[in-house]
Amino acid sequence: MRLHRLDITAFGPFGGTQSVDFDALSAAGLFLLHGPTGAGKTSVLDAVCYALYGAVPGARQSGQGITLRSDHAAPGTRTSVTLDLTVAGRRLEITRQPPWERPKKRGTGTTLDKAQSWLREYDAVAGAWKDLSRSHQEIGEEVTQLLGMSREQFCQVVLLPQGDFAAFLRADAEKRGRLLGKLFDTHRFAEVEKRLAERRRATEADVREGDAELLADAHRMQQAAGDAMAPPELQPGDPGLADAVLSAAAVARSTAREQLTVAESGLTAAESGQHAADRALDDVRELARLQRRFTEARERARRLEERSEAHRQTQARLERSRKAEAVAPALELREAADAEHQRAARAETRARAQLPDAFADAGAAGLAAAARRATEELGGLESARRAEQRLTELTGERADLDRQERADEDVLAETETWLADWETVRSALQERIDAAQQAAALAEQLAVRRDPARQRLTAARLRDQLAGDTDAAQRRALASGEAALKARAHWLDLKEQRLTGIAAELAASLKDGEPCAVCGATAHPAPARKVAGHVDRAAEERALADYQRAEERHAEDEQRLGTVREALAAATAEAGDAPTDQLAAEADELEHAYTRARRDGSALHALREDLRAAEEEHARRTAEGQRAALRTASRVARRDALDRERATLERELAQATGGSGSVAARAAQLERQTALLTDAADAARTAEDTAQRLKDADARLADAAYRAGFDTPRAAADALLDDAAHRELQRRLDDWQTEQAAVRAVLAEADTVAAAAQPAADLAAAEEAAATAARRVREAASARDAAARRCAELDRLSARAATAVRRLAPLREEYDRVARLAALAAGTSADNGRRMRLESYVLAARLEQVAAAATVRLTRMSSGRYTLVHSDDRTGRGRSGLGLHVVDAWTGRERDTATLSGGETFFASLALALGLADVVTDEAGGVRLDTLFIDEGFGSLDDQTLDEVLDVLDALRERDRSVGIVSHVADLRRRVHAQLEVVKGRSGSTLRQRGAG
Repeated sequence: MRLHRLDITAFGPFGGTQSVDFDALSAAGLFLLHGPTGAGKTSVLDAVCYALYGAVPGARQSGQGITLRSDHAAPGTRTSVTLDLTVAGRRLEITRQPPWERPKKRGTGTTLDKAQSWLREYDAVAGAWKDLSRSHQEIGEEVTQLLGMSREQFCQVVLLPQGDFAAFLRADAEKRGRLLGKLFDTHRFAEVEKRLAERRRATEADVREGDAELLADAHRMQQAAGDAMAPPELQPGDPGLADAVLSAAAVARSTAREQLTVAESGLTAAESGQHAADRALDDVRELARLQRRFTEARERARRLEERSEAHRQTQARLERSRKAEAVAPALELREAADAEHQRAARAETRARAQLPDAFADAGAAGLAAAARRATEELGGLESARRAEQRLTELTGERADLDRQERADEDVLAETETWLADWETVRSALQERIDAAQQAAALAEQLAVRRDPARQRLTAARLRDQLAGDTDAAQRRALASGEAALKARAHWLDLKEQRLTGIAAELAASLKDGEPCAVCGATAHPAPARKVAGHVDRAAEERALADYQRAEERHAEDEQRLGTVREALAAATAEAGDAPTDQLAAEADELEHAYTRARRDGSALHALREDLRAAEEEHARRTAEGQRAALRTASRVARRDALDRERATLERELAQATGGSGSVAARAAQLERQTALLTDAADAARTAEDTAQRLKDADARLADAAYRAGFDTPRAAADALLDDAAHRELQRRLDDWQTEQAAVRAVLAEADTVAAAAQPAADLAAAEEAAATAARRVREAASARDAAARRCAELDRLSARAATAVRRLAPLREEYDRVARLAALAAGTSADNGRRMRLESYVLAARLEQVAAAATVRLTRMSSGRYTLVHSDDRTGRGRSGLGLHVVDAWTGRERDTATLSGGETFFASLALALGLADVVTDEAGGVRLDTLFIDEGFGSLDDQTLDEVLDVLDALRERDRSVGIVSHVADLRRRVHAQLEVVKGRSGSTLRQRGAG
């Protein structure tokens, strides 16, 4: 790559247009770019980089777009950078213009113009530039392909930043690896490391996910088992986790079965205790009631005795009614119990009507047991759900196989049809390519003849034009010659006339007493007189001036005539004697033939691309047909395996659903059956309770009727009076009679008397004992149900854990294999003794080449003292592979490059930069880099070292290179004669160029 010219407009600190002639600067081999701080030396390099890549180097990348524009530029001047260079044998011109906020053409304010780019190439045959592209992306790809390096590589190889390489000398292995990785494009090896690490993380995540699910099942088993199981004290990914989970699950299942047996025994004992406590509570309640009844009756009898005489007269009349009224409370109690029992019976009938016939004769306990069995069966449908889901997946897989088979059949048919016409298509394309090649060869031949024909035609047309111009010029020369002769004759005549009358002209100036200018006399007796038509000095001078102008016009006409005659002779010599029409016809015929040949030949590249694309399509279709045939063969076995698995799953699903059609339907059926059985059991228990209360009410009613003197309860009911009669009797009855009847009835009850003779009933203790017994039954039932659910849940989770352990086994094996390989590539494995990463291993070889290439120049710069060597030794606990040491020939010892002094670091980094440029150039495919720039660092060198460094840089001319030094060092202005100075000013910076001479 050689730079020729750089044009900068409104870029960076340059407000106007500045140009750099690199051809003149490069003629001396070394040239100096200098100027005060902030003047814009680096901006010149930025402009080169921006023209090539559309971006500036390094940290200044943020200065894109409008920010590249100079603050000193006029509002109407657009920022532009144009670079003329030769790369890969091609002369190119690149122009880039960043986005621009320009003033609006109409109105006020600004508008944004988009960025623009142009790429042109110089056509040596045509002697003119031709446009190649105006696309940013196409230009960027073309430049990168021709240079063979990215922008980062270009900035490191062509724009050598000494500060970066000094940091490279002192950097650790990681930082060196990042820089070398960008320069040598070793990202594919880093991608291998990354892919292995990602694969390791993915497999580890799969294993951890499986272990996490296994641990989750273990925690669920712990929750189900309670204190009977301790969770494994391991984490996801730890070895032995599966065995620990399975072992703990087995212990938990055994303990749960034992607890179920114990809970069933406890429930039986609690139910027996509840029945006894209920009977004792009923007895105590009845005793307490009778005792209260007796006490109240005695008190009422005492009060009645005090009023007995006033009511004896109505006693007989109301005796039977009184006896009937004594039975009325028991009758009302019996009616209320009968209504409650009828409601409970109807509810039981409705609940049983929704049950199957198999439960028609089942009692409340049987219905409750059936509900529990349905609940347990509902919990066991999980495996059936998985089978149903897998069956759906198998249907989808089978459909995918069918679609793939149809697609492959279409591919095979299309491929066979396409391949059948291949030979015909290829032959036709080859014939068109041969014809285009012949046309291109003919166009090259005609191009050689076309320019001479055009030149001869142009000369002939000029000859014809100059022939007419010659005649006109000759006529003008003759006319101006005659006019000059006439003007001369007129001037001579006037001059002669003036000489003739000169005495009168002299006499006009005579004065008395003043001497005559001719004779010297002071007396003038008879001076001459002017006659008519006298010519004075002014008239003569005017005639002379007219003659001189006429002579000048004649001389100009003669000169013009000579020029035209010379041009006519030259045109005649080039065009010959052939007529212009004949030459024009020949040139037109040649141009038409060239246009046809060029048009026919221009399709050569496209035809070759079509042939290459057709051949690639032929290879692709052939391979695609082979792959389709292989896929068709492999699908047969897969289809059979799917059919077998489908049959197995259908049998399992049919057994689990029991003819319900689907697991969801079976689950809904079981849920509804459980709810119905539970409701029916509750209704049956309620009906049994109300029936018992009705029976007790009937017994009390019968006893009350008998004691009142009635044969049947119905007779007592019939003896009751209606409301009107009762009210009539009430008006006549004394409260005493009613009370006496009631008291006698109570005192006549044997149970009441017997109860009164017993000790006082302890109702609170009996109720507490009954509640305690009921609570024990509920607790025992809950414990038995919980134990049953625990056993079912533990069985389900244990089976799930065993399946997960079998599934995780191949994943663990894959993770171990990938983890070992990833650790080896990443340098963290124990088998990798030097802890060297795969990318570092590749870069170490590149670093050896760089160190060898840098040593050649470093040895000369340091007068043979220093050489650079690569080291792959480990430093401390870090990784190895990218170490860089310097060998000091004076001491014979090898030491780290970080120990070099400032000046030594500079020329060491310079040698390293030049060596790196050589290696990267070779890596980029041998692209020649004829122009290099070195940025700063020369101020740290003494005079002798500076001379040696300049000798090394000057030696680069042996490889036909030119080196530009960017520096503030004043001594370099004396040593380097070719200079480009950046002059800073208030209105922006300017460039001043001086050659080597």
